Formats: sequence, C-alpha cells, structure tokens
Amino acid sequence: MAAATQIRVTLEMIKWEHSVFALPFALTGAMLAANGLPSAHILLWILVAMVTARSAAMAFNRWADAALDAANPRTRMRAIPAGLLTPGFVLGFTLLMAAIFEFACWQLNRLTLLLSPIVIVVLFGYSYMKRWSRLSHLILGLSLGIAPSAAWIAVRGSLDPRITLLTMIVLLWTAGFDILYACQDMDHDRQAGLHSIPAELGLEASFRIARFAHVAVVVLLALFAYLFRFGLAGDVGVILVSGLLFYEHRLVSPRDLSRLDAAFFTMNGIIASVFFLSVAFDLLLKVRH
Repeated sequence: MAAATQIRVTLEMIKWEHSVFALPFALTGAMLAANGLPSAHILLWILVAMVTARSAAMAFNRWADAALDAANPRTRMRAIPAGLLTPGFVLGFTLLMAAIFEFACWQLNRLTLLLSPIVIVVLFGYSYMKRWSRLSHLILGLSLGIAPSAAWIAVRGSLDPRITLLTMIVLLWTAGFDILYACQDMDHDRQAGLHSIPAELGLEASFRIARFAHVAVVVLLALFAYLFRFGLAGDVGVILVSGLLFYEHRLVSPRDLSRLDAAFFTMNGIIASVFFLSVAFDLLLKVRH
C-alpha cells in the first residue's frame, strides 16, 4: 500500500476529526487552571498528549475489536476487517502513539508523568469492558472526562477538586450519547454476548437512561459555573449547551434512529466547541479587566 494511502486509511481508522469531542474540554481545563492562556510550551504538549492519547485509544480499540467488527454489518468495512491495514501495523501504531503520549507527559510535569499510565489503562481498558459489563459506557465517558482534569494538572502540577466536576460532566455527557449510539448495534451486541445497555435493557430504557444522564449534565454545569464564578459569557455558554442537549434528544427516538449520526457527531462537536469558546471568552474578558 502506498504511504499516502496508508496514512489516509490510518486517519480514517482513528477518526482524528472526532478530537473535537474531548479537545475543547482539555483546553477549557488548561485555561481555567492558567486563569487565561497557558504558556505556549504547556499548550503545545497538552495538544500533543491529547491527540496521541486519543489516537492510541482508537487504534487499540480497532485492534482489540477486529473480530467483532468483522461480524457486525455496520463495522465490517473498518480497516482491519476490510484488509486495508494489518493487525500488526495497527498495534505498532498504537504503541507509537502511546510512546509519544508518555514523552509529552514527561515534557509537562512530574505529576502528569506519574499519572499517565493510569490514563493508558483507562483508554485501553474501555475496549474490553463491554465484554464483561454494561458499565462500558461510563468507562468511555471517563476516557474523555479525564481530559479537563489532566490538563489542569499539566498546567499547575496539582489537582483542584472543582475541575473534577467537569470530568464528571464530560463522563455523563459521553456516556449518555454512547448509550444512544449503541442502540444501532443492539441486535449484534446481543448475538455477540456484549453487555451494552441497549442490548441488556432495550431501546426505551436506554433512551430514558441517556436523558437522565444529560439532565444531570445540565444541573452539574450550573454548579460548575457557580464554582468558577462564570461571567455573562460563561453563563450564556451553559444555557446554549443545555439547549443543544435538549435539541439533540429531539433528533432521535426509540422509533427513529435515522438521524443518530447527526445527533452523535454534529451536535456533540458543536456542544463541546460552544462550551469551550464561551468559557475562553469569559476568562479572556476577566483578564482584560
């Protein structure tokens, strides 16, 4: 396979464009920790750590799930089942990204480096959780939710309990939309013996759980805004995110999953970006005054 084609297939495999889900929350954590813009050095290595950690996690998931993907009509054309990339290449890419992630953590501070193996365990562990427990949705949520707390540690070298609330918010937000996304694989998961919430509880219960998770997100966002003393821009961002979450649930229902991709990819990317931009604008206004 030509190098350019292999790079294109690899980028498609890891869905690099979906970094928009977690990256805005990492940048939010970094800016809150710095009370504005972090230094260029810190910002650079946070970005490197985020991109490589996510790339390693996605590649490992494709490697670990290759047989399951081959048996699922929705995923059988992914890179490994389709023969576009070999399992050995994907595993090698995973290890390379993990190594660069560790190097980025070393460039930040001691606590970031010491905690980095725990991040790897969570990121890789998600791929196997659905084989054992319906809590896999929460582990995926934790995988993204680590981002703001990790970025805070990268800036300050310590952890403030307030930022862990944003970790909980991202965890519940991600778990909620992952439950909805898993609805389309309900029949396959049952046949394969996988323990997703839709496979075990059905569509109606899955939608109720996802809605509950996102209502909790709205409540916790209001508390988060209070703890960090958001100004008008930050408060408007919280209101917009709450409205977008409500709209997301209007796009799909247990009887109509046809707009699931729009709810999952488009809306969640917008939600993450709106939240970051509103908090960043709020912080920069405070710095100017």
